[in-house]
Amino acid sequence: MTTRERFRRVLNFEPVDMLPRIEWAAWWDETVKRWQGEGLDPALNYSQILKYFDMDNLVLITITPASPRAPLNGAGPVRNEDDYEKIRKTAYSDEVIERFIESIKPLAEPYERGDFALRVWLDGFFWYPRTLFGIEPHLYAFYDYPELMHRMNRDLCDFNIRAVNALYEVFEPEMIGLAEDMSYNHGPMLSHELFSEFITPYYRELRSAIKQRGTKMMIDSDGDITTMIPWMREAGIEGVYPLERQAGVDIVKIRELYPDFLMMGGYDKMVMPLGEEAMRAEFERIFPVAKSGGYIMSVDHQTPPGVSLENYRIYAKLYNEYARKI
Repeated sequence: MTTRERFRRVLNFEPVDMLPRIEWAAWWDETVKRWQGEGLDPALNYSQILKYFDMDNLVLITITPASPRAPLNGAGPVRNEDDYEKIRKTAYSDEVIERFIESIKPLAEPYERGDFALRVWLDGFFWYPRTLFGIEPHLYAFYDYPELMHRMNRDLCDFNIRAVNALYEVFEPEMIGLAEDMSYNHGPMLSHELFSEFITPYYRELRSAIKQRGTKMMIDSDGDITTMIPWMREAGIEGVYPLERQAGVDIVKIRELYPDFLMMGGYDKMVMPLGEEAMRAEFERIFPVAKSGGYIMSVDHQTPPGVSLENYRIYAKLYNEYARKI
């Protein structure tokens, strides 16, 4: 089987010859710099580093509106309706989508060969208004600017559907991931009521646009998302990642409660500096879930610079061992 076949079949709870060996977000830049200081060839690019560790490639392609960046971290370029009106004139244009499609066409041939699986990044309906308002004003905007919040998400939903339809002319990706980050280590940043009013309708509409294509629609949200899983399921979301262990996420419990819900991530990155015994124990914890299907084993966020090259070699060796136990 090819990488693409394995990834797709796992997401469909179908049998595979071995599990895909995926790093959904791979490594921090500082991590790679450390490894280069410990002997990793600095001439290796991302795909070559994956090959060096005998890992599979999950390629990320990103399509987002052409919105201006925040003037500083945590702030946003929109304060009111007038500010947003200036942005929307160019943010959702056909030219943005056309440039995106042209940029990914060189990937078509290796994708058809099955050299990699494909993950699409779209801005989600919690994430995107936050990038426009800024972190704190966004949380107030649910109450202060409800009509503007809906307008932002209406425009984003229309843009995302147009982008996905254009993408399907070139690729049929394995998964679409909606960037959200709407939880922290104590749970959701919004109530079920707000989620249902401001987010669920747009998830459902986007899901309807892709449901015949075989592409899975999943949420990318840090923190403890356990409470939100029933909300996601109501809205048509099929899975979630990265399932951060340090935030208290337990993928074994999630699988027991929601046996058909897809997951990716879940491997506790904090054990990686602790040596082979600790890393093996973590694989033992998550492997029963992987064996049941519908779950892509992967580090629960980017591998941090505290992980040495030698320890990552051990992690990759164990990953290959457990991938073949299926």
